[in-house]
Amino acid sequence: MGAANGFFANLPLALRLARRELRGGLKGFWIFLACLTLGVAAIASVQSVSSGLLDGLASDGRAILGGDVAFRQLYTPPTDEQKAALAEGGGRVSNSAEMRAMARADDEVRASLVELKAVDDVYPLYGAVTLRDGGDVKAALAKRDGRWGAVVEASLVDRLGVKLGDPVHLGDSVYRLAGILDREPDRASSNAFSLGPRLLVALDSLPETGLLQPGSLTWWSAKVALPDGTDRLAWQEGVKARFPDAAWRVRDFTNASPQIERFIDRMTLFLTLVGLTALLVGGVGVGNAVRSHLDSRARTIAMMKCIGAPGALVFQLYLAQILALALVGILFGLALGAVAPLALSRLLEDVLPVSAHIGVYPGALALAALYGVLTALTFSLWPLGRAREVPAGALFRDVIAPAQGRPKAPYLAAMGLSALALAGLAVATADNKLFALWFVGGSIATFGAFRAAAGLVTWGAARIGRVRRPGLRLALANLHRPGNPTAAVVLSLGLGLTVLVAIALVQGNFARRVSETIPKDAPSFFFVDIQRDQFEPLKATVTEVPGTSAFEAVPSLRGRIESVNGVEAEKALANPEQAWILAGDRGITYAAKLPERSQVVAGSWWAADYAGPPLISIHQSVAEAFNIGPGAKLAVNILGRTIEATVANVRAADFSTMAINFTMVFAPGALEGAPQTWIATIRSAPEAEEAVQRAVLHRFPNITLVRVKDALDTVGDMLSHIGTAVRIVAGITLIAGTLVLAGAVAAGHRRRVYDAVVLKVLGATRADVLRAFLLEYGLLGVLTAIIAGAIGTLTAWAVMRFLMRWEWTFLPSSVLTTALLSTAITLAFGFYGTWRALGQPSAPLLRNE
Repeated sequence: MGAANGFFANLPLALRLARRELRGGLKGFWIFLACLTLGVAAIASVQSVSSGLLDGLASDGRAILGGDVAFRQLYTPPTDEQKAALAEGGGRVSNSAEMRAMARADDEVRASLVELKAVDDVYPLYGAVTLRDGGDVKAALAKRDGRWGAVVEASLVDRLGVKLGDPVHLGDSVYRLAGILDREPDRASSNAFSLGPRLLVALDSLPETGLLQPGSLTWWSAKVALPDGTDRLAWQEGVKARFPDAAWRVRDFTNASPQIERFIDRMTLFLTLVGLTALLVGGVGVGNAVRSHLDSRARTIAMMKCIGAPGALVFQLYLAQILALALVGILFGLALGAVAPLALSRLLEDVLPVSAHIGVYPGALALAALYGVLTALTFSLWPLGRAREVPAGALFRDVIAPAQGRPKAPYLAAMGLSALALAGLAVATADNKLFALWFVGGSIATFGAFRAAAGLVTWGAARIGRVRRPGLRLALANLHRPGNPTAAVVLSLGLGLTVLVAIALVQGNFARRVSETIPKDAPSFFFVDIQRDQFEPLKATVTEVPGTSAFEAVPSLRGRIESVNGVEAEKALANPEQAWILAGDRGITYAAKLPERSQVVAGSWWAADYAGPPLISIHQSVAEAFNIGPGAKLAVNILGRTIEATVANVRAADFSTMAINFTMVFAPGALEGAPQTWIATIRSAPEAEEAVQRAVLHRFPNITLVRVKDALDTVGDMLSHIGTAVRIVAGITLIAGTLVLAGAVAAGHRRRVYDAVVLKVLGATRADVLRAFLLEYGLLGVLTAIIAGAIGTLTAWAVMRFLMRWEWTFLPSSVLTTALLSTAITLAFGFYGTWRALGQPSAPLLRNE
């Protein structure tokens, strides 16, 4: 108790002395402030944008969903009885249908896959459809002069080469292009991923297109606006109780777009952790700045101790200074983090169909501030604790022989608790705790690896032996001399470069996979919604086109897993990472023979003439999701009918080849009588693609063509947007590392001046000194690049092999670029620092020393 009282008794004096010292300005602390500002700003920006997006998702839930409650089902529209029940009590009901189709210009040569949506006169219940010319959507879709109107996104106008008033062919119908769609309020509620532009038509016109064939992949929605005062949850339960066997999926405005919400959560987690990486890199700069500041105050500290100042006073004095400066850096970071969402939200407008509610989010800013405080403490406590314990005599010798040693246990414990709190905060605020834990573990391992690597470099430089060239000998000596910058440079710059190497290698492998592997194995076209009686004519039509080959077709249905071994599917899920299997209906087929490019990994395939109780073959992902194998019971709802089948085998298949494959394949005998369509693929030479498209669209207007190259371009555009965001945050990490490098150079400036003066007095020329110092920094840059390249390559390999489960290819160009960048940055700062040191006059330093 007495020790504690003594500790706090010195606090007023420590605060007064800290304030007096800070009057001298912030010299030596600009890097400290910049590192904290950058890291805090990155996290505050990401958290603020995320909060704005989630707030927009919640506030605009009714408009995004299109109603208070939405009922959605595949294949069949709600019955008249169901429509009447939904409208009971004064609720307004809007019905719509969505499907993929082919839109064609009048010449029937220019065509495009579209996301077709047919709406009734009540649409939209909430929000507004915005047209470019400001017209009314109901008037635009109305029938005039015997032709229905259609509203399309601008990209479709460019693809088809049409203008307002021109005809647009859809199935068997011809529409009048009546408007350009700027905004559709409920676009995010149905499908977050689109393969084509939106085409909006009147629901009454849809039967005339001939697209509504038995088994056509059509999503029917009924959206309800409830009267004020209605108990929404009770109303939903009443509808479910009235139609217990209905195949629809029910969602209300509080969960308007779960796909978008999941994407925002995952994006926030990833970008926050990358921002935290920048902050941790900056933390190294914080530690360097604190150590440099304490080195510059060595004589002051020694004098204070000589006249009786206790170590606790020294600790309190400089801790108060560090916290005050940290507060300034954090406030700057929070200010930038509050403003940055204005720019970032515009970048996300092309990626997310949800508008961010830009504003100040105290929770997001408080979280970023807490990260900043814990980072400052974690990286400052070691040099502060060391300064508190080092005796006065050692401090006087610190200029030429820096004191070694470590702080006492209480300071080490405080640093450990601060680091633990920082890690705990990262995990506690993450949506995916396991991913955050892996990040924390990876960060600790990476820091340890770089520290060990820096120690190895120092150890190796000390044991190389005597080198003949004086400049190289001096450069090697500087790598291991007391107070050397090796650890700071390798750790700070290396972390930023590691992130860039890993991202470059992952993106390079992905691009190579898409551009090289997929086109060799992938078909040129997918044909969807083929009717039974169209199968043989379609096959004859496309195979007659010169340059086509490898026509394949299988029956196609959709269904969802209801239960596993008698347990509800959601409750039976054993692996949350595979929860996507339950996110919607999955493609299903039946086959007598094992599909090509598949292999049985557990159980056995059924006989070709099998006739017996339902059997099913499941993909490995389904088996992993529920931790099941052969013999398990799987209940699948197909078109409202539940079929329970026994798992006969588990298959492995590579879906990335884009060949026809399904997660679930039934044995013959269970599904042949169900309404169904067929799906087919064909390969064609590039010069034959237009002929195939023209032939199919002319003879089978109801069949949807998906050109694989167009689909890959769409995916590529999405990944490009995401990749841009990742590269921006990774760039922030590199900037933080560069700042820390600048800080390391600045921290060693006094020693550089001392060395330069001594060398010049001993007869070395300016060129000799400059060459020696540049050799030192060149060696540091190359060694850092090698270490960062190795760790970044290992990280990228693990991501590709274990996370994406794709083949791995080493891309030396990415690592080489990193090596050049590292060397250039290090040499630039080394040159600047050395040039400044050489410009210092010798006489004042010699007199003072």
